[in-house]
Amino acid sequence: MKDASNPLPWLAGRVVDQRFEDLPANAVEKAKTFLLDTFGVGVAGCYGFRLDRIIKVAKSWGSGEEARVWVSGECLPAPAAAFVNAYQIHSLEFDCVNEDAVLHPFATILSAVMAYSERRSKQGRPVNGRDFLTAISMGVDVSIFLGKSATGPIRFFRPASAGGFGAVAAIGKLEGFDTDTLIRALGNQYGQTSGTLQPHVEGSPLLGMQVGFNSRAAIAACDFAEAGILGPSDVLTGQYGYFRLFENGEFDVEHGIRELQASFQIELMAHKPYPSGRLTHGVIDGLQRLMKSRGFARNDIAAIDVEVPQLVKRLVGRPDIPAPAPNYAKLCLPFVAGTYLEHGTVDVEHFIGDEMLQNPRTHAYASLVTVRQNDNPSHSAMAPLTVAVTLKSGETHSVYVEAVYGHPNNPLSREENLDKFWRCWRRADGMDMAAGEDLIERVDRLEAVEDVSDIATLLVRRTARPEF
Repeated sequence: MKDASNPLPWLAGRVVDQRFEDLPANAVEKAKTFLLDTFGVGVAGCYGFRLDRIIKVAKSWGSGEEARVWVSGECLPAPAAAFVNAYQIHSLEFDCVNEDAVLHPFATILSAVMAYSERRSKQGRPVNGRDFLTAISMGVDVSIFLGKSATGPIRFFRPASAGGFGAVAAIGKLEGFDTDTLIRALGNQYGQTSGTLQPHVEGSPLLGMQVGFNSRAAIAACDFAEAGILGPSDVLTGQYGYFRLFENGEFDVEHGIRELQASFQIELMAHKPYPSGRLTHGVIDGLQRLMKSRGFARNDIAAIDVEVPQLVKRLVGRPDIPAPAPNYAKLCLPFVAGTYLEHGTVDVEHFIGDEMLQNPRTHAYASLVTVRQNDNPSHSAMAPLTVAVTLKSGETHSVYVEAVYGHPNNPLSREENLDKFWRCWRRADGMDMAAGEDLIERVDRLEAVEDVSDIATLLVRRTARPEF
């Protein structure tokens, strides 16, 4: 029975009761699609900002060879490996997103569940593909429930804060927690929950590290629950619960419940075709459409006017600056638009090094962009938006973008998804192409995989594959 004053028993019970057999075929297919996408961006993230130092710190947190760091192959305790891999997944701003919930759930969930699955395999309790797919799907539902139930302006970094709850739900599902134990494990997570938006404002790499903090915390939360150390139970709508503190008391859990009853949220994930903030993708899509349909060139443009929802204006409508940090540039709509006009696309290398970040032509194009807020009242809408271009000839052209490229209503094709995967895979020196093919094949037949930890052996360089 649902109780809007405390939805957690219903939410946890839904996770506990879910069977793989009851997942619709589309949910399973979408889970595979975004698992492959996340593995790819996690591999490409091996060049994340100062990753070598981050790994060095993580290695100091304790001993134990339970799980691998992707690409480099270090063997760490599962919580430490989850932390590093979560950072790698999110460090490039390339991981999939749920637009309505304003969060990237896979970075936190997949990193924790993969590390946990490796630990389980070493204990002689391997996780099979059917259970893995069910757990990931339930974790995504829990995370997105938190995002969709929030009705006010985003105040904390939901990929970290809400993502951690999803990771606990997924691990608890694998461990066979009953409803009360899962609720209390989520209480353990709440005591560790973190994720401020200040790194987003400043372009700090701590943004991706916060995803790692919550991924690591999820394993600890479930470990404590297994040991009988159980947290508080009313952690969503209680007096000092998540919605009252992290979402400023502005929430509608009945809406969140209706969304989960309508569909599995894994079916509503959006790809990120470009390694920049999802809120910047609308201007790329709009410029692409206009230049293709109207036939003008970049040098014909005199001005670009972008009208966007308030979330877009607030988070990425920031001014272009002459020497941005990589994370600032990825989250700056004018810079991303300038990058697209300068290079004809937006890719990982366009945010690396002074030559790219300080390119005078990129900044010249960025200076043409004006970002205005439209009258959309939603605090979470990323679209619709309008991109209008004034040419030097005086002509004006505009396009209304309702579903930005990558949205479930305007998705990447299978071929485009694979192309993105291979571009990510090839960015990591030393990755075996045959292992990439094997990874694709295993994800495609994940229901039949007996031990998902075998996938981790494919995610490291050929020269860095220790047997343990």
